[in-house]
Amino acid sequence: MRDFCALYEQLDRSPGTTTRVAALEAYLRAVDPADGAWALTLLLGKRRKRLITGRRLREIALAASTLPEWLFDDCHAQVGDSAETIALLLPQLALPESEPIERPLAAWMGERLPTIAALEPAVQAEAVLSTWACLPEGQAFLFNKLLTGGLRVGVSTGLVTRALARVAGLEEAEIAQRLMGGFEPTPEAFRSLLAPAAEGSAVPASRPFPFFLASPLDPALLEGWDPSHWRAEWKWDGIRGQLIRRAGTSFLWSRGEELVNESFPELVSLGEALPEGTVLDGEVIVWDPGEERPHGFGALQRRLGRRSVGASLRRQCPMAFIAYDLLESAGADRRDEPLRRRLERLEALHDAVARSDHPERQRLRGSAAVPLGSWEELERQRGRARDVGAEGLMLKRLESPYRVGRRRGDWWKHKLEPLHLDAVLLYAQAGSGRRANLYTDYTFALWSHPPGSTSPDEPQLMTFAKAYSGLNDAEITELDRWIRRHTTERFGPVRAVEPLQVFELAFEGLQASKRHKSGLAVRFPRIARWRRDKPAAEADCLATALQLLEAP
Repeated sequence: MRDFCALYEQLDRSPGTTTRVAALEAYLRAVDPADGAWALTLLLGKRRKRLITGRRLREIALAASTLPEWLFDDCHAQVGDSAETIALLLPQLALPESEPIERPLAAWMGERLPTIAALEPAVQAEAVLSTWACLPEGQAFLFNKLLTGGLRVGVSTGLVTRALARVAGLEEAEIAQRLMGGFEPTPEAFRSLLAPAAEGSAVPASRPFPFFLASPLDPALLEGWDPSHWRAEWKWDGIRGQLIRRAGTSFLWSRGEELVNESFPELVSLGEALPEGTVLDGEVIVWDPGEERPHGFGALQRRLGRRSVGASLRRQCPMAFIAYDLLESAGADRRDEPLRRRLERLEALHDAVARSDHPERQRLRGSAAVPLGSWEELERQRGRARDVGAEGLMLKRLESPYRVGRRRGDWWKHKLEPLHLDAVLLYAQAGSGRRANLYTDYTFALWSHPPGSTSPDEPQLMTFAKAYSGLNDAEITELDRWIRRHTTERFGPVRAVEPLQVFELAFEGLQASKRHKSGLAVRFPRIARWRRDKPAAEADCLATALQLLEAP
């Protein structure tokens, strides 16, 4: 594990892309395939199974320490991470005498860690303490993180893919394709991943293609382009997916590379209507065939993660697949064809399914083009998005191939401007990691009704949303000082503050919710600005939020 620990520290210290890719490449070239397979799994964030809770690890550490619990809590408050706190406090623990022992990463992941997790509490505590005692310097933090499932390596999948491509001498797109659909941490899988193209293992029937991702629209890059060279479509508010029909079986993959067949059985059944060797890219969304616009994202959330879906939920949340690209037909990869040609094939396939007698045929929807005669019309059409239940527009160059990942220039997303409300800061909680000493997680509230209104009831602040992004470092530091000076109550790590500060919140949407005190769930809230110019009495009320909810 020594080499992986050194790589982790190097990646943590290196902010530059070039340095990180070079470190990854050097490690992957030299690593044993068994260790490399597990390292790759961790680098890609594919497996974060919790074997022991952080609370349990803390109990073991406290039992072997003379430190009082309050002092441990104070240390944790300064560090912000249980695994790191324990690693730093190891010299204070009564550990058994032991010589350092070096184990390969594969031995840790495949044998030692699962064994420790399965032990009875008393024996488990002894095993953890003896492991801490024999770990070489610098490896305790990594051991704790692997045991609690909290390890996050600060590199993107794209950087790992780039390093793998350099090691294998292959195109990044080829490596990305081989990684899709899961990676088993075995030496054979690692060797196969890096094998020359002619010697690579056969592609599993279930494997999806890497997704092509749109970038936020940069209007300047459209200058000089004729709008007729582009296609505008609605940006639907579902989840991205690929519906695959191969080897007589249907597979539905999410963009997060999760096989979601169990959550959407009717869409898997729809796959039976597709010709053999077909892969569709599109949107999984709740849309009743008899309605003109889809349901909100909240309806889709009721289906996500389900291992079984009953008849009642199917009726309440009827699923559809909006197909907007065809990646494979008749077993042939069509991604290098221009979008114009892929759409022609997709339209023919959609018509064939519509004419079939398959009972789920109505669940396949096409993504119709939005009229676009000029760039000025682009903005007008975007303004209609909420009327049709979309969250904006997609803009795609008709001659573009289907690329891998986020490649600027061919696909753009032009989302609606976010909704805004002014809310009052009510609670604050310290962050984690480098912000463990600062209050950075905030809870905001709206008035039950406007102060000074004719209502006989006293207006109350109702919790509305939580947000932890949108302020710069200077504002966070200033607000942290204010929070400490204006705390009224403490609830464990949470502080209630005087309801004086107003912030403008930006968010993507609202939905009715019985789980929230306000009756509303907020999608993607973040802080737009600190309203120092506005007193708390002038913050928005729930009635204003309900107007946004009811607006088309």
